[in-house]
Amino acid sequence: MNARVVIAEDAALFRAGLTRLIEDRGHQVCAAVGDGDALLAAVAEHQPDVVVVDIRMPPTHTDEGVRAALEIRHQHPRTGVLMLSQYIETKYTSRLLEGNAAGAGYLLKERVADVAEFADALERVATGGTALDPEIVGRLLRASRRADGVATLTARERHVLALMAEGRSNAGIAGTLLVSDGTVEKHVTSIFGKLGLAAGDADNRRVLAVLRYLN
Repeated sequence: MNARVVIAEDAALFRAGLTRLIEDRGHQVCAAVGDGDALLAAVAEHQPDVVVVDIRMPPTHTDEGVRAALEIRHQHPRTGVLMLSQYIETKYTSRLLEGNAAGAGYLLKERVADVAEFADALERVATGGTALDPEIVGRLLRASRRADGVATLTARERHVLALMAEGRSNAGIAGTLLVSDGTVEKHVTSIFGKLGLAAGDADNRRVLAVLRYLN
């Protein structure tokens, strides 16, 4: 797809690098701004497919990016939000994904150096998917293994769930683990059963399984 993108990053050099990287992948950068207020204005003007947002921006460099991202999720639900951070801040992940993980992502800035990985995450979020940094997923899983149902998952099932949380399809998980699609399907079915996620409801059980950990 050719996505329309707005970037919010206060470091001018990194902002320019993101712009070049995204445009080199065939996407259109509609605006590249340096603070949360400018981000909200750019989204209202351009109605992009996805925004790339630094968590910490002026004036306090704490959670301005997160607050702007949450506002975008509320006011422009069709716009995907991919947050970037230099640090692992799991509380912000939970806030971003609360209620609905579709069209949301959170990556460490170091992932941008892997152009293919970053581009894949950007495109998944732009098309309504989810993209979570593997290190963030790992920390969330370790912190929540005492939750109901979690302790019953095997090590392989936790690995499959971690890959699900990154936004990978069953085929993508099978390719990563070097197993068949059928094997992955069995693991996924087992995860749903152990977490008490019944078939037949309207909710996306993959999203619910991930949110069970985050909550």
